[in-house]
Amino acid sequence: MTGTMKIVLSIAAYIIFAPVLGGLMSGVDRKITARMQGRQGPPIFQAFYDVIKLMKKETVYVNHVQIFYLLIFLVFVIFTGCLFFGGFDLLLVFFALTTANLFLILAATSSHSPYANMGANREMIQMLAYEPMVLLTAVGFYLATGTFKVREIIANDGVPPIVLLPGVFVGFVFILTIKLRKHPFDLSTSHHAHQEMVKGITTEFSGEMFAIVEISHWYENVFLMGVIALFFINSSWWTIFIALVAISITYFVLILVDNTNARVKWQKMFKNSWLTTIIIGALNVFILEVFVKGVK
Repeated sequence: MTGTMKIVLSIAAYIIFAPVLGGLMSGVDRKITARMQGRQGPPIFQAFYDVIKLMKKETVYVNHVQIFYLLIFLVFVIFTGCLFFGGFDLLLVFFALTTANLFLILAATSSHSPYANMGANREMIQMLAYEPMVLLTAVGFYLATGTFKVREIIANDGVPPIVLLPGVFVGFVFILTIKLRKHPFDLSTSHHAHQEMVKGITTEFSGEMFAIVEISHWYENVFLMGVIALFFINSSWWTIFIALVAISITYFVLILVDNTNARVKWQKMFKNSWLTTIIIGALNVFILEVFVKGVK
C-alpha cells in the first residue's frame, strides 16, 4: 500500500468513525459521571439519541449568517482531524483548530444575545489561556523527535515522546479540562444546567444548529485523544496498546476532576493555565533543549 493510499484511508476512517467514537465517549462520560454521583445515568448511546432528536426539532435562526459560521466551524474541526490523522504538520493542525474555534465565536456573537456574547468573551479568554500550552506541545514534539510531521513522529525509532516530554504531557492534559469543557474551567459553556449565563456561547443555538455543535465536539474530542496517543506511540506496534491505555486513564481522570471540583472564575483559570504552561511545560522544553540535546 502506497503512502498516499494510507493517508487517504486514514482521513476517510476519521471522517466516518470519529463521530461514532466521539458520541460513545460522550455516553461513557455521562454514565461514569452519573455513577460518581450515585445515579443510574442514561444509556451509553444517549448522545446519539439526543442529536437525532435535535435534528428533528424546529431550528430557529437569529440570522442566516449564524448557520453559515457553524457549518464552517464543523468543516474546520473535521479538517483539523484530517490533517492530524493524515500525518501532516502539527503546527498546521493546531492552527486549523484555532481557526475553527474563531468561527464558533463568530456564530455566537452574530446573535447579539447577552448570554451568547458573554460566553463568546469567555471562550476568547479560554483560548488565550490554553493556546500557549498548545504551541508549546508542538515545539516539544519537534525537540523530542526532530520533526513537526505527525507521520514522522509516529515512525520515530527512538523512545516514545512521553519519556522526554512528561511536563509537556501534564501541561497538555491540564488544558484539556478547558478544551473538553470540564470543571473547573467550563466557563464559556457547560454540560450542566447550573451556569449563571444559561448555556453561554451555545445559548442561541437550537435544533440542527445545536446538533452541529455537538457533532463538531465529537470530532474534536477524538482528535484531542489522538494527540494524547501521540505522546506514547513510536515505530513499535505495541506502543499502540500503551497509547489506548493512556487515553482511557486520561479521560477517566478528566471526568473525575470534572466531578470533584467547583467552577472557578476566569482570572484563576487564566493564572493557573499560564503558570502550568511556564512552570511545567516551558521548563520541560528548556531542560530538553539545554541538557538532553546538549549532551547529544
